Amino acid sequence: MRNQMNRESELHSLLAELNLDGMAAICTDLALKAAKENLSHEAYLFELATHEREQRVARRTARLLRQSGLPAGKTFLTFEARHLGPALKLQLERLKSGAFLEAAINVVAVGKPGVGKSHALAAVAHELILAGHPVLWSSTAALVQRLLSAKRDLHLPQELAKLDKFACVILDDIGYVQQDRDEMEVLFTFLAERYERKSVMITTNLVFSEWNQIFKNPMTTLAAIDRVLHHSVILDMMEVESYRAKEASHYHLREGEESQMASKPSSVEDEAAPVIRSTGKNY
Repeated sequence: MRNQMNRESELHSLLAELNLDGMAAICTDLALKAAKENLSHEAYLFELATHEREQRVARRTARLLRQSGLPAGKTFLTFEARHLGPALKLQLERLKSGAFLEAAINVVAVGKPGVGKSHALAAVAHELILAGHPVLWSSTAALVQRLLSAKRDLHLPQELAKLDKFACVILDDIGYVQQDRDEMEVLFTFLAERYERKSVMITTNLVFSEWNQIFKNPMTTLAAIDRVLHHSVILDMMEVESYRAKEASHYHLREGEESQMASKPSSVEDEAAPVIRSTGKNY
């Protein structure tokens, strides 16, 4: 009995030393199960290895999610796709696989505010993480300031090298950034560094003919557009109706109907009945 206990203890130590924590956590219980079910040595080892792999995948996914900066809850499970056309739905479905990363293809979601651009790309990024790809989510303004700070400290190459570790960087709301010369230059440098090497996903409310508002200089604008679009998938959401505007419209319509109902004279029967009003909000 003592030899068996010593062997179990030594096995735990060996597995921990080999960084097989998943195996170490379950080996004793699984050994009892194997004995009861008369499992072969191979079957026992297979179940141990399978559990170790599952634990490693779970830990890796949790770590990548923490590092990504992705907005919480923005996945395909919560994405409202009913307002999208068949072509956009198909594009998003194909992006889930992450195959575009191998060819360093960029993804640009173009549309008015409130159509779901950010949610769509966050959902794609979440799928990339589940597949084991490191991604980084950032507002364009925040990333520009990060790069600008590194440039002032003479550490821009090192900062770009850190960003190079991410298979995909998502720049949210590039159209809202009004750049001065230094900010425009570091943003262009970032896009140029990743060109044909690593993917970038971008959300913008500006069509490409309006990108001169971002980069100011016509030549720089053309060069930036060329690097972004040369190998890219465009999610054209300009014709998609804003769900926020739609919700607001429905809310005001309901409130107007309720106000009209409240202003009507009530009969004796109506006064006796309880009135239940909806707020019109649908969260």
